[in-house]
Amino acid sequence: MVGRPNRENTRNRGSIDELPSGALRVRVYAGVDPVTKRRHDLVRVVPPGPGAWREAERVRDRFVHDVAERRNPRTSATVDQLLARYLDQFDGAPKTLSNYRGYVRNHVSEFLGDVKVGEIDADILDSFYAELRRCRSHCKQRRTNHWTTREHKCDRRCGRPHICRPLGASTIRHIHFLLSGAFSRAVRWRWVSVSPISEALPPAAPKPNPQPPTPEEAARIVRGAWDDLDWGALIWTAMTTGARRGEICAVRWPSLTLDQGRETVWLRRAIRDENGVLVEAPLKTHQQRRVALDAETAEILRDHRARCVERAAALGLELAADSFVFSGAPDNSTFLRPDGVTQRYERLAARLGIATTIHKLRHFSATELIAAGVDPRTVAGRLGHSGGGTTTLKTYSAWVSEADQRAATGIRARMPQRPVVAVGVDRARTSPRHPYERVAAAVAGQIDAGVLSSGVVAPSAADLAVEHGVSLATAKRGLGLVQDWGLLRRTARDRLEVVGRASEEIRLDDLDAVTKLSTGGEQLLDLVLRHGADEIQRFSAMADPRKADHLRRLLAGAVRRSRSPEALADFELEVRLAGQPELLTTFVEY
Repeated sequence: MVGRPNRENTRNRGSIDELPSGALRVRVYAGVDPVTKRRHDLVRVVPPGPGAWREAERVRDRFVHDVAERRNPRTSATVDQLLARYLDQFDGAPKTLSNYRGYVRNHVSEFLGDVKVGEIDADILDSFYAELRRCRSHCKQRRTNHWTTREHKCDRRCGRPHICRPLGASTIRHIHFLLSGAFSRAVRWRWVSVSPISEALPPAAPKPNPQPPTPEEAARIVRGAWDDLDWGALIWTAMTTGARRGEICAVRWPSLTLDQGRETVWLRRAIRDENGVLVEAPLKTHQQRRVALDAETAEILRDHRARCVERAAALGLELAADSFVFSGAPDNSTFLRPDGVTQRYERLAARLGIATTIHKLRHFSATELIAAGVDPRTVAGRLGHSGGGTTTLKTYSAWVSEADQRAATGIRARMPQRPVVAVGVDRARTSPRHPYERVAAAVAGQIDAGVLSSGVVAPSAADLAVEHGVSLATAKRGLGLVQDWGLLRRTARDRLEVVGRASEEIRLDDLDAVTKLSTGGEQLLDLVLRHGADEIQRFSAMADPRKADHLRRLLAGAVRRSRSPEALADFELEVRLAGQPELLTTFVEY
């Protein structure tokens, strides 16, 4: 058996402490957390057992080795140096590069910039993400918003209380992707042996919430934009094609095919800000696409071109063959600024009192296409989404209720005929499940067969209990159910008396009303419960208006639902065929 080692010798390389439970806690000092500035220890608890001390030594040795590797990495380069080299070689979109540089400048450098690449681990990254979720301004728990970070004398501009606002989950995930790419390169360059990013946990991706304008809001936007025909044509085209604002601004006349039956727009370029300069650049997905135009959009664009030609001719100019479709120049030689389009649209939406953005016109186009039954792959192709429709479904799945209703209608058409199952009163009478329902069904059957005629006293609960082998309470409950069906009533002498047979028919004096009744028995009826001159409730139900017991049950159920203390005979039931204004009959319980 291996004995316990000398603990004094182990403290130089960490500590192993025995807990009251017999478990062993291994702790190794790993320096100071660069984010929280607190002592950082590697800790693990080894369960008690015969080999606990041996396992604790192995854990401690592994921790010491990990700490030594981080303190003496293969390179002395810092995170700032790694990110600078990575971004210098970044081959993504210029907008993405600009965003990444902003993340480094505003968030990463402040906490991790001076830390050596080899010292970064999952614990440090988790602390970093937690700080970003706490406050985006990294306020160090201050209580006042200062108008500048430089040394100054506080005045009224510094009087506002500071409120911590977390950085958005999407932005933190983008920072995580930035670090992931940089550390993947660090592994390739042999700066570190493994990347710590895979063990860190960024926030979960937020659920998509596109919020497109409603069809009513879209109609108001189109009407509001049509005060300027050129502006109205742009908004209409953006709404029907789902193109991005930069793509719309970059469309040239040669990219449009307006021949009858072949109307398309070829989206090849987009106006984008690269290093502070607006240029025509490749599309976001680097994939050109052709989008079919509907006849109305094609007509609007033909009218728009005619206006552009006429306007240029009035100034002694002519449109160049490759001029832009939407332009502020008389000869359409220059493109519109995407930011200018956004600002004008926001002013339009604000004037109309609609909270929306121009990008949500893409959402509107996608949701309307999906609601119209267009398959997601086609919608994804029109919008320029990659992934064969995965992005489209993930983003717009919450906005397809209309299409979902059509799907429900379609599956209903393929389903077999639904079996007719009695419910409520009919179910209890025809298929009683409980003992009290069987008692009630037996009494109702005797009334239907004429064994118990109108005006006779109903069997007592005691007799029914003996006859059916149930308790007295069960028999009383069964009699109460028969009373609810309107087949029994309580007299002044507190006795239950049979009201009438269920086979009795209603006399309908109105011959026209009789001819409206089908021979199929039960029909959908519109019913009105009245108490004197007061209308209590309106409802619809399936029943045979010729059958007294059907109307009696409906009357009794309606009175019971109304919770009125009045007797059943104080109410009356107006009966009409569903959707018909003519009164068939008024049923009254005497």
